[in-house]
Amino acid sequence: MFQEHLGMIEAHWKSELPFVAYRKPNTNKVLSVFQNDSTLHQLQDFRETGFVFAPYDKKAPGVLILPDKVFSHEYQLREFDFNDASFPEISEEDKTYHIEIVKKGIKEIGINKLEKVVLSRKIVVPNQSSPIEIFRKVLDTYPNAFCYCWYHPKIGLWIGATPELLLLKQNNSLLTVSLAGTTKSMAKNKPLWRKKELEEQELVTRHIVEQLRKYVTDLSIGKVDSVRAGNLWHLKTKIWGTIRNLEMEKIIQALHPTPAVCGLPVNEAEAFIKKYENYDREFYSGYLGELNMGKDKNTHLFVNLRCMQIKGDSGFLYVGGGITSDSNAQQEWTETVHKSETMLNMIFK
Repeated sequence: MFQEHLGMIEAHWKSELPFVAYRKPNTNKVLSVFQNDSTLHQLQDFRETGFVFAPYDKKAPGVLILPDKVFSHEYQLREFDFNDASFPEISEEDKTYHIEIVKKGIKEIGINKLEKVVLSRKIVVPNQSSPIEIFRKVLDTYPNAFCYCWYHPKIGLWIGATPELLLLKQNNSLLTVSLAGTTKSMAKNKPLWRKKELEEQELVTRHIVEQLRKYVTDLSIGKVDSVRAGNLWHLKTKIWGTIRNLEMEKIIQALHPTPAVCGLPVNEAEAFIKKYENYDREFYSGYLGELNMGKDKNTHLFVNLRCMQIKGDSGFLYVGGGITSDSNAQQEWTETVHKSETMLNMIFK
C-alpha cells in the first residue's frame, strides 16, 4: 500500500506539480499534500490553509502548498546501519573559512553585546540517488524527527529531518521548545553535557519565554532533557501556555528566527551572519509545516534543520552550530562535520 503512495509522490514530482510528503515525530503515518497546478502561492497573513514553507529571511514571503488532495498511509521502518559510508573529501578552503568566522564570532561576543551567534555552511556533493529513496532513508533514520520531502517547480526540491518544533497551536493552547547543544553519540545512555551547551540552552529558553510573554498567558517551562536525533543528541526544554488572541502572524514573527538558528540578541546576530556567512541560507533554518489544517484548524510548524536541497545531480547540505564565549573554533567545525554525516548517509549509503 505504501509503495502505491510513493508512486503517487513520484508521479507528481515527474509531472512538475507541487507536493509535500511528511511524517510527524514518533508516528508511523506519512501524509502527502498535493497541489493540482504549478501556481506559486505566497503566504499573505497566516489565515490561509495549507502547508507552509518559509525561508530564513523573515522579510521574504513563505510559500504555501494548497491541500487540493491529501493522502496518508502507515509506514513500517526499515533497518538502517549508522556506520558511515565513504563521503567526499572535505574542502580545506571551506574548513579554514568556517574556523576563521567562528573565531571572529567568539571575539565579537567578548567585546560587544552579542551573546550567541549561529554560524552555518553549505556543502555541495554529487548525488545519484532519487529523492524518493533519500526520503525513505530519512524516514528510517529519524523516527523522532519531523521528516519531509517538499517540492515546487518554481522553488526546487528539499528533504529534511528536523528535531526542532517551532510551535504547535491547538485551539488557544500553544507549545514550543527550546533546543540547543549538540553532541555525537551512538550510545543509548544520555550524554554528559559541557558548561558551554548548558549555558547556550539557558540563553535560548530565556529568549523564547521573553518573546512569548506579550502573546501568551500561563507560561510554563518544563525541565531540560536530552533528546536523540539520528546519531546526535540535543538539549530540549518544552514551553507552553494559553494564547491571548489568535494573531498567529505576530507569534510566529516573535519566535522566528529562533536563537537556535540565529543567535542573541537577534538583530546583532543577524547582522553578523549577513556579514560573514558568505552564502544565502534560502529555506535552511526557516520553518515549515501545517497551517490552519484539519477540522480544528490547528497549526504545527517546525524549524528547517538537518536539510538538503537536491538540484539535478548535486546535493546541497546545510549545517551549523551555536557560538558562545566558551566555544572552541576547532570543536565547532567538528560539530558541523558530525551534523553533516547523518545527512550524507542518506545520499551515499
